[in-house]
Amino acid sequence: MAGDRPLQSLEHLRPMTTLVVLLPVRPRLHAGQGSLPTAASAPAEFDFVLSDDGLQPGVQTREGRAAPALLPRANELVAVLPAQDLSWHRVTCPRAAAAKLGPALAGVLEDAVLDDPQRLHFALEPGARGGESAWVAATDRASLAAAIATLESAGQRVDRVVPAAWPVEPARGHFHDSAGALRLTWAHAGGVLDLPLQGGLVRALLPEPLPADVRFSATPAAAGEAERWLGHSLGVQGASDRAIGALRSPWNLRQFGLAPRHRGLAVLREALRSVLGPAWRPARWGVAALVAVQLLGLNLAAWQQSTRLATRRAEMTRLLTATHPQVRAVLDPALQMQRETDLLRVAAGRSGEADLEAALQVAASAWGAHGPVQSLQFEAGSLTLAVPGWSEAEIAALRLRIAPTGWQAQATDGLLTLSRAAAGGGA
Repeated sequence: MAGDRPLQSLEHLRPMTTLVVLLPVRPRLHAGQGSLPTAASAPAEFDFVLSDDGLQPGVQTREGRAAPALLPRANELVAVLPAQDLSWHRVTCPRAAAAKLGPALAGVLEDAVLDDPQRLHFALEPGARGGESAWVAATDRASLAAAIATLESAGQRVDRVVPAAWPVEPARGHFHDSAGALRLTWAHAGGVLDLPLQGGLVRALLPEPLPADVRFSATPAAAGEAERWLGHSLGVQGASDRAIGALRSPWNLRQFGLAPRHRGLAVLREALRSVLGPAWRPARWGVAALVAVQLLGLNLAAWQQSTRLATRRAEMTRLLTATHPQVRAVLDPALQMQRETDLLRVAAGRSGEADLEAALQVAASAWGAHGPVQSLQFEAGSLTLAVPGWSEAEIAALRLRIAPTGWQAQATDGLLTLSRAAAGGGA
């Protein structure tokens, strides 16, 4: 709609967006029903929740239903697998290499699952270690693989697959409607159950009395019936809040055969998402403040340096115009001061530091016992002497003797050239 365009036009400016895709419950064969399709297929459309901040339920979220190619784009896509499609098993984690851990889990759970282990996908609890007790989640491999393939074939990268409920403490119960029947998802430290409320099975499986810290919630449509069944009020949790809450799960069911390819890039993206996430917001503000302070300090230092240079140039200009009032246009005070001083020195008949007399005096003071010079040439403050037969040691000794006077010597093909050393050091 037209009213949504401004919001969509600013979407690329948001620091972190998360698209939560709700995978549908896998079809099951019921009494009186024919047969299910032999090949797993994904739905044509998916329910989704788009959040600007994946850990803040109810804040800046947008929900809807769309085909995979029409789903909104986000920094991260997380698929949520319904509790009905998962079974949970407590096992001793096999001591096996990462490449062989999947088949090893299938062997351990062969007698614990009702389906053929080869048709199931297993996911191991985060942080599990070989030889220690750990949770394993099991689901139908073909259905989950078909859903992931459908999303990714439409250009959507599935970063994580998380369960809607997982073993957790304190216990949580959530009432919801599925296929017209009220169901309870019960997640606690001992596993996860998702059962219809009809009959007495659920009451028999729930602890009596219920733990004091248990948390109950229900969808808006199921809240009334759930409160009557439970006997007291409970919190109402919409589908979007429930979906966003699943992002807190430490689980990622994309393991082993369903793990995303390009693992290095996935790790880099995960690290980037973590840095851009809400948990790192104070650190990002701190880094931004530090950079701002550094930039402010550099600008202040540059301004002070510029002020000092301007003050020094003004003093040099004042000194030049006071000493040589005939100078009208001041372009380079230091150079013009030197030029005017040299003109006064020449007019007074005195030699300068770079004149022939000064060069000869330096050469004579350092010449020592060397023989006469065969020829000499002077131009532009440089005296060249012909010294054939001098060794490198003799030339080095002469350099040492004239260095304190501010002159330097260069020898090339029997010629020794004396000149004033440049300001700040010699050759």
